[in-house]
Amino acid sequence: MMKKLNAWLQVHSKSWVHFRSVPLRHIAVLMIAAGLLFSILGPLGDLIVTKGAMPYLAVLAIMLYAGLNAAAWILVIARGSGPAVFSLIVAQIFEGAFNRNFFLWMSHAFRLSDAQPGKGVIFAAIVILIAISLSYSLFILYIRIEGLESLRMRNELKLAHGIQKTLVPPFTFHSERFEVYGISYPSDKVGGDLVDALRLPNGDVVAYLADIAGHGLQAGILMGMLKAAVRTALLEAEEREPSRTIPVLLDRLNTVLPEVKEPQMYATLAGFRLCEDGSVFYALAASPPIVHWQASQHRASHKNDPQLPLGLLPVPNFDGHSLDALAGDLLVAASDGILEATNELGEEYGIERLKELITVNANDALPEMAGKILASARAFGSQLDDQTILIVRCLRLRELQAFADE
Repeated sequence: MMKKLNAWLQVHSKSWVHFRSVPLRHIAVLMIAAGLLFSILGPLGDLIVTKGAMPYLAVLAIMLYAGLNAAAWILVIARGSGPAVFSLIVAQIFEGAFNRNFFLWMSHAFRLSDAQPGKGVIFAAIVILIAISLSYSLFILYIRIEGLESLRMRNELKLAHGIQKTLVPPFTFHSERFEVYGISYPSDKVGGDLVDALRLPNGDVVAYLADIAGHGLQAGILMGMLKAAVRTALLEAEEREPSRTIPVLLDRLNTVLPEVKEPQMYATLAGFRLCEDGSVFYALAASPPIVHWQASQHRASHKNDPQLPLGLLPVPNFDGHSLDALAGDLLVAASDGILEATNELGEEYGIERLKELITVNANDALPEMAGKILASARAFGSQLDDQTILIVRCLRLRELQAFADE
């Protein structure tokens, strides 16, 4: 029950935020349309209660009051605050008494006389017809305006999705000692996850998985900027001690990101430098643990490093580590969209399930293994965040020969 309530609140909170972002000129059209629609309460009350005998001026006054009340609710929902909502709720409580006293005051002040029943019914019917017709026309206008805006946004998202596929395509990468595979599936049209690999001039490979907090267009824009910043920062990586490549990269990103992002946004990153001599160095910035499957022992372990994320706080120096990776070993980094997939019992997919799946499928081709990981996480719980995988295999001699033959 609580899960259904939370899901309902998430959907309606998003709708509320969207409604608050609608331009006020569009809200004005909706306010008038709603006001006209609810204004028919005046003539309807006349027909039901007095059979068309209510004075014409009183009918129009009630129409005006009901219409303004409906328009006020639209305005408060779109732009108002808690006190404004509370004031309108209180006004509804006293609405009946107000209407009666207002009608008595008008009758006395203007010496109103009852309408003739036949003519009063005709008057009420005509007023209802006019109000509903105008209201319908304005609702159609509002839907058309918002529909055009929605179409524009869909086109922009489609373009952004194309850019996303260009920036983060699935890839398979081979060096003399390593095979690298990466793939990312955004939860929206545009995601904030990034997986990438590039070869340094000396033959070493740098591979990394980064995750921008959140998802959607804003995260996607920052992700593109991050990719450009990483590749720029790695231009001189060959000249640096291999063990310092990823830590220095994290230092530079942590310096640059605060200037180009919203204050609440940040990035996590897991990066490897894969050297031609077979050595491996890695560093993590608030990233989920990386899995190391050891072929010689046929078991998986995980490495964690509780360093701060990128772009939130000034950090003096990020640390890095070496990794004893032998021929046949696997290194796997998965984003929290996989590890934090949650089932109906509130259980997360977690690192242990990932380790078990890798152990069972360690000899699979890397794209096939990645597909099994994604399918397993999605079967466990629905995708709520971007899901990204980076897999590195240390090649055996026969695999090196096979790639050389290709």
